[in-house]
Amino acid sequence: MTLRVQGQPLGLDHPLCLIAGPCVVESRAQTLAIAEQLVAMTAERGIPLIFKASYDKANRSSASSYRGPGRAAGLETLAAVRERFNVPVLTDVHEATPLDEVASVVDWVQTPAFLCRQTDFIQSVAACGLPVNLKKGQFLAPWDMANVVDKARETGNTQITVCERGVSFGYNNLVADMRSLAVMRATGAPVIFDATHSVQLPGGQGSASGGQREHVPVLARAAVAAGVSGLFMETHPDPANALSDGPNSWPLQRLPALLDALTALDAVTRQHGFAENEL
Repeated sequence: MTLRVQGQPLGLDHPLCLIAGPCVVESRAQTLAIAEQLVAMTAERGIPLIFKASYDKANRSSASSYRGPGRAAGLETLAAVRERFNVPVLTDVHEATPLDEVASVVDWVQTPAFLCRQTDFIQSVAACGLPVNLKKGQFLAPWDMANVVDKARETGNTQITVCERGVSFGYNNLVADMRSLAVMRATGAPVIFDATHSVQLPGGQGSASGGQREHVPVLARAAVAAGVSGLFMETHPDPANALSDGPNSWPLQRLPALLDALTALDAVTRQHGFAENEL
């Protein structure tokens, strides 16, 4: 199946798509600067880009953690990225999100992993009229995402993707099972792999999550070799000082080299097809 975001196709019959940006809007100037660099590096490599940033992070470990600049400033920044660079924009939505307002600004919305079983929420988001990226819950088996996709499609929205972000075994750790990427293709929805949240250590720093960003390239390469329609990757010019998800964000200046490796792997993967589909 092919999904279209602002006319841009996404699916296994199309080039690997990159969904990238900072975890959360920290400032307008920084967000625009990151977007400018992402647009340049993906254009040079012919990689379709969806810019990602949250204007409000409602799922932080601690109530004192930075959530964003506020709804008005955050959405204005995302609108500025979209207008200045003519690039599709994705953002997270939560149970208290004013969906109509957000849908008027962005091109693609994403549901948090922990809310994937909330039927009313999933269907409200799917009914907003935009493509929806459904993050698989850390507590779900990959085949259980078929039910989540079915709930979303009951609204009449067929522009659905499913996203793997690791499975929780407790004790502040996640494990990414590459088999899940093939299993979730059976939903008929394009599959996205979240390479940065999969190396997160949830709550690993007590009042904040930790992460192992050194493993981002390992999991990203493995996912592309397994066969995905897109990669989700949070990136930041200074991860050590990022206000959210710094430990698992990939350094922006190191992204071009990683993209070169990933596009080469993607070409080989698609050239040879998927033998598992023939069994």
